[in-house]
Amino acid sequence: MNDLIGFFDSGMGGVSVLHEARRILPNEHFLFFGDNGNAPYGPRPLAEIRALCAAGIDRLLARDVKAIVIACNTATSAYAKILRQAHPELPIVGMEPALKPAHFARHGGKVLVLATKATLSLEKYEKLKARYGADVISVVGTGLVERVEAGQADAPETAEHIARLLAPYRSEQIDAVVLGCTHYPFLRRPIAALFPDAQIFDGREGTVLRLKDLLQRGGLCSDDTPGSIEYQTSGGPGVIDRMQALMASLDAE
Repeated sequence: MNDLIGFFDSGMGGVSVLHEARRILPNEHFLFFGDNGNAPYGPRPLAEIRALCAAGIDRLLARDVKAIVIACNTATSAYAKILRQAHPELPIVGMEPALKPAHFARHGGKVLVLATKATLSLEKYEKLKARYGADVISVVGTGLVERVEAGQADAPETAEHIARLLAPYRSEQIDAVVLGCTHYPFLRRPIAALFPDAQIFDGREGTVLRLKDLLQRGGLCSDDTPGSIEYQTSGGPGVIDRMQALMASLDAE
């Protein structure tokens, strides 16, 4: 086995999770594959999402990775259980909307969960909502993934789109906002501006800490300094440049 950790995402949103992984695990070597050519996954039927996940993750398995992170809430909901059953020997970490910490941050108000249509409709979210779903407002982030994929995360038109999308909930007491898609941390500022009194949650840190724990338990941590990142994509020219630009934008925060 080599020293690579495989990251899989339906597009480039998983770069937000990769950024957290590089911060917490600076000695590790990461192989990131974004299925940008088929993004977004959110509106697709479940069977199609699973087929795309299988094809993309097979690319990582072909590189004999020592662990896999499914850096996509939709892909995790659709495929993580299947992948774990097929590869019980491999540490596999997925994403889930950070509904639990958001629930405990409430002080009489509501939690707004922003995610893709698929994430909000699949069993994993329903189970979370059953446990921590008191006063939850679930909102499909229509068009947001596409804007990040197109390199328009910071465009004024994107902020205007977000404002229109979330306008119906501005009159509510929103105590917490859950960014339930790994693309959405790149839209954090315009979302937070609409709900200045709300705490913003996403699942990136918890996911990477889980990865760190599994690597330590398995004696799989790298001692190299520094680590490295290799990007791959099913998308066209310029996609990897946009991935690297998104990584740099998080470095600048």
